[in-house]
Amino acid sequence: MSPILGIYASQISGHLYTLTGNYDALATVTVPSTAVSSITFAGIPQTGYSHLQIRGIVKTTYANAQDGLKVQVNGDTGSSYNYHYVGGNGSTTYAGAGGSSAQTFMQSVSIAGATGSNIFGNIVLDILDYSSSVKNKTLRAIGGVDSNGSGVVEMWSGLYISTNPINSINIFSFNGANLSQYSQLSLYGVKA
Repeated sequence: MSPILGIYASQISGHLYTLTGNYDALATVTVPSTAVSSITFAGIPQTGYSHLQIRGIVKTTYANAQDGLKVQVNGDTGSSYNYHYVGGNGSTTYAGAGGSSAQTFMQSVSIAGATGSNIFGNIVLDILDYSSSVKNKTLRAIGGVDSNGSGVVEMWSGLYISTNPINSINIFSFNGANLSQYSQLSLYGVKA
């Protein structure tokens, strides 16, 4: 038996590696038959985790093949110029900063709009050091949508300038549309 085949065989029968759970599922929201304007995770635990991660599939009622997602934390509408972000998809770059005007959100990845039948976009959003009371918060996202061969993959990074621990996260459409039925977002705590 070759060494590699032996490792594969031991993985199947004896579990050569011990799996440890580094993520805890904290909440999952699935949009019911009636579309909703946003998904909010509130009452986020402040102990036991270093970071948060949101994973999901999303589609909106926006009358186009693609829409985008916005992220707000702690109900902060940006009046203190707290949101800054930069992103791109390989051909276009985007940026927003609250330095010259109030930025009311952090922009995030593109997802599916209403014209793509049965097509959903995906997102993985990391929120680093979310419970720290001495650090500003870094958010980073990757995701995209395949609009029947003409989709996009994007990466975003954002800064929330506040040392307040994050206890709520609101996600909604960039274009003000509703989130469609079967859209689903799950919140995970990343263990310390």
